[in-house]
Amino acid sequence: MTVVAEILRAKPDATVHTIAPDATVLQALRTMAEKQIGALLVVQGARIEGILTERDYARKIALMGRTSADTPVSEVMTRSVMFVHPNQSSEECMQLMTDKRLRHLPVLDGEQLIGMISIGDLVADIISEQKFIIEQMTHYIGGGVR
Repeated sequence: MTVVAEILRAKPDATVHTIAPDATVLQALRTMAEKQIGALLVVQGARIEGILTERDYARKIALMGRTSADTPVSEVMTRSVMFVHPNQSSEECMQLMTDKRLRHLPVLDGEQLIGMISIGDLVADIISEQKFIIEQMTHYIGGGVR
């Protein structure tokens, strides 16, 4: 069973991209496009204020008739941020993401932000685990002969 700390170690870039609450949504969108990510943590100093996702943009800017250039992130971010800890299992994370319909989970070690995992990270981990199991079963069934 994989834990979050292992998933973070396997990521090629574990940088957590953030934005200030007073930045515009347009600035946030530019950052997400440049970094090829779907969410930014909204932070003020070391404090997590919320999270801004592509879903927030679609539902709270585009559908509400707002403009991304004039709307501060703080007006449309999701304030209630779910998070996980490094010792939690990938299964626990997948269950939380499924139950709460989330795609991104910040990882906190105590009070310190140490990373962010996405649904894509969890899927990649599951695929890797299944591939390993299949290889082991194939080796076992074949009697070690290839």
